[in-house]
Amino acid sequence: MVVPKAGPRPLKDLAAFLEPFGELVVRSESREALERYATGLLSDVSRKTASEIGRSLPNTNGQRLQEFLTRTSWEFRQMDRERIGGMLKQASVGDGVLIVDDTGLPKKGRHSVGVVRQYSGTLGRVDNCQVVVSTHYVDGVFDWPLSARVYLPKEWAQDPARRQKAQVPDNIPMRTKGQIALELIDEAEQAGLSPRAVVADSGYGDQPVFLDGLEIRQLPYVVGVSVATRFRLTEQVQADPGEAPAPAYQGAGRPRKAPSLEQRIPSQRAGAILEALPEDAWTRVAWREATQGALVKEATRVRVYRTGPRGKHIPTAGWLVGERPLPGHSGERKFYFIWGLDQEDLQELMGLAHVRWVIERFYQDAKGQLGLDDYEGRLWPGLHRHLALVMLAHCYLTLRQSYGPQEGLQRSPPAPGDVPVSGRAPSARAFPP
Repeated sequence: MVVPKAGPRPLKDLAAFLEPFGELVVRSESREALERYATGLLSDVSRKTASEIGRSLPNTNGQRLQEFLTRTSWEFRQMDRERIGGMLKQASVGDGVLIVDDTGLPKKGRHSVGVVRQYSGTLGRVDNCQVVVSTHYVDGVFDWPLSARVYLPKEWAQDPARRQKAQVPDNIPMRTKGQIALELIDEAEQAGLSPRAVVADSGYGDQPVFLDGLEIRQLPYVVGVSVATRFRLTEQVQADPGEAPAPAYQGAGRPRKAPSLEQRIPSQRAGAILEALPEDAWTRVAWREATQGALVKEATRVRVYRTGPRGKHIPTAGWLVGERPLPGHSGERKFYFIWGLDQEDLQELMGLAHVRWVIERFYQDAKGQLGLDDYEGRLWPGLHRHLALVMLAHCYLTLRQSYGPQEGLQRSPPAPGDVPVSGRAPSARAFPP
């Protein structure tokens, strides 16, 4: 992703891009602060904080930018809605997928909203950090961020004094990352997005409440699961004769109940189910061209039912998909559960399972170039406004890279399969259409 060099004057196409979002604030000074902050995120300032941007850019200062983040009246959710609506018109060829993930933002101290010692997959360890849940859009040509929300651990969610000091809204309860993800998915749909499927890693695939929520919303999904996640084979459940008679009463103690389905058909670990398959059930699958050639693994799938706590049967049938490296190659085995995509072949399912790489690249680009993890404020409103502005800047770059410098959101997206005028778009065929 190429970041344009920002100077003392507003970039012409950036000013045009930001114009619709200026309507979210009342005062002209706030609109100027919006442009200066966005310009600062796009500049070569070493750290994209309000104070550093204020010192580095003319016609503003750190105090004015900090007030724009924490005191000026504007709604970051409305900015996200406006941006998503515009991007759906300009950077979507349809049949898109919504990706869910989270990232850790390292922090010192304990006063920044949501900061505790907690596990971060980004850091690969337990450390002092904030964890931000976010959603991302990708189709056959484009990809861009949707929304983000900080996760409130128990120490924060149940501490009224701490919440008040960080200005956490009273209507924000303690929520799992999966529940936050469902709220972000709802917000994206309210903004006009109708995803073909939702994709997430095992951190979300092993959350039954998250999967229940997707099924209630009738959203097909592809989620990673751990080797220990338990399922029941569909063929065993469907062949079950039903409730067996209770054992004959022997005249002592309570009469024994008839065995339940859970007792008749024990659940099995995902790893055990796939290991029991014959070798000819595995096939080579290539799902995407990479810089060093096609991505190829051995894969297989089998119909299974989900299970709940204590092995409870859940009448949700889908595909358990496994992948392993080719013979003679190193690598780990991976497991996925897929619901609502019964008509897709194994190659397409593997392509969907691996489309998560685009959100990982977004985190890398946004942290390395746009200051995603540079915010130093402690307040809930300031952090979420910073996140919204980083995503706004990233979408500007997506349009600029796809179409070249432009006058605002006036372009029409290319037809599926076409290439934008300035070359391949960021996702560059993220998965087979």
